[in-house]
Amino acid sequence: MPQNINKAVEKVLDAYPAKVMKNRKSHMVIRETEKIQEIDANTRTIPGIITNRGCAYAGCKGVVIGPIIDMVHIVHGPIGCAYYTWGTRRNKGKTREGGQNFLEYSFCTDLGESDIVFGGEKKLIKAIDEAVALFHPKAISISATCPVGLIGDDIHQVAKQATKEYGIPVLSFSCEGYKGVSQSAGHHIANNKLMSEVIGKNEAYEAKAYSINMLGEYNIGGDEWEISRVMNKIGYHVITSMTGNSVYDEIAAAHKADLNIVQCHRSINYIAEMIEKKYGLPWIKVNFIGIASMSKSLRDMAKYFGDEELINRTEQVIAEEIAEIEEDITHYKKMCEGKTAMLFVGGSRAHHYQGLLKELGMETILAGYQFGHRDDYEGRDVIPNIKLDADSRNIEEIKVEKDQDNYQLRISEEKYKQLQEEIPLGNYKGMISEMGDGTVVIDDLNHFETEQFVKALKPDMFGSGIKDKYMVQKMGVYSKQIHSYDYAGPYAGFRGAVNFARDIAAGMNTSAWKYIISPWKKEPIITGKMGVDQVC
Repeated sequence: MPQNINKAVEKVLDAYPAKVMKNRKSHMVIRETEKIQEIDANTRTIPGIITNRGCAYAGCKGVVIGPIIDMVHIVHGPIGCAYYTWGTRRNKGKTREGGQNFLEYSFCTDLGESDIVFGGEKKLIKAIDEAVALFHPKAISISATCPVGLIGDDIHQVAKQATKEYGIPVLSFSCEGYKGVSQSAGHHIANNKLMSEVIGKNEAYEAKAYSINMLGEYNIGGDEWEISRVMNKIGYHVITSMTGNSVYDEIAAAHKADLNIVQCHRSINYIAEMIEKKYGLPWIKVNFIGIASMSKSLRDMAKYFGDEELINRTEQVIAEEIAEIEEDITHYKKMCEGKTAMLFVGGSRAHHYQGLLKELGMETILAGYQFGHRDDYEGRDVIPNIKLDADSRNIEEIKVEKDQDNYQLRISEEKYKQLQEEIPLGNYKGMISEMGDGTVVIDDLNHFETEQFVKALKPDMFGSGIKDKYMVQKMGVYSKQIHSYDYAGPYAGFRGAVNFARDIAAGMNTSAWKYIISPWKKEPIITGKMGVDQVC
């Protein structure tokens, strides 16, 4: 662990004006494992600071809704917004037999200046008409962008009329970019709509034994396929993955499962809670990144079901999978051992990847989330103590009650309480609890802070998003894009761990980074004359 972490934090904070310094200080924690530590999160980014956050629209359409493969996703707004969420997260999807797949398409109403002045509802209606005529989709989504909210287009009425006219679900999402402080608001909006208008609508679906839903898994780089391969090998039946590689009818049958497993806590915990309340379907927190974490999550699932044959099969599959990759992991560990990493990615990834890095002999010295809440850092026990601010109240809280026809306790209350002591059933302890003394936790790390901490801590690798990746690499540090894996993957599961180890071992050990010299270090930034002949 670098000895200069305290000085690095102080130096960063000293550069700010007093008011800004006070704000940012509350978003930084130097870990002391003997203490219960708090961190500020899910608050507005200070104006003028270059943040890596996204908007509510990005969280709704780009993260949660966009990966559903057989829906036509119409962006009601300027073309730039549609382009921003078109394939940038590399969500993959396999067409079902006789089904449809629209992942490669970008649908947009392309609002221009005249539409902003006179309204864009007619354009939206025409877009829906064209989509139905050309593609005959299973369902349609409408995602509102900032100008749509400002001019007051009634997308909900348009959706209602289209549903009536065409007899297919048309879902409208008021996910204007300015709602909430980050893309997290968009996750919440998407969760609410899926819960109120999709989940529970497919009563004809016949669930099999050990049926599960994978929540918060978006099949980036094929992650879901790799996880499902192992699940199927053990004997689980995956009804749906929300929402990577998912289709409308499978999501509508999610209430038929025996267990929900939650990968990305931030983006999908709302649905996990609401399904449990409405249908009696419990959830557990899992982590499929890394060998130890994958193994633990599989064992937790088997323990939940409590079937000896399933437990034995789980152990057998774990042993087979580890035996297959052990030699490769050992090889790449030799190339990674002793190196350090900084992780700043959204959702749960900054937490999940720490275990895999540790297995490769690396130490995570700084980690943080772009759009995390306090419970993502400190654990769900703090939720009752989180004060709702005006931005949080901006997101509708839907009320969910027991479904008298479909509510069914999967396990007894007594067993539920017993399992809570053994596995993360209905709980998540957060990232901070697993970070060691002297490590740094930072929420909403900005451009300036990234530069300063990279200079001070000199990590061998920076796990980034797309906005900060290249800035870090220009500083001569290898940066791996962990939101969408650059052009690689899968990274989840046992085989995914090998893929990740191979990629970062190659990235960190390339000689290219030491040859990167900023141009301003080799030549003057500006030249000119000041009333003399000599150039200064």
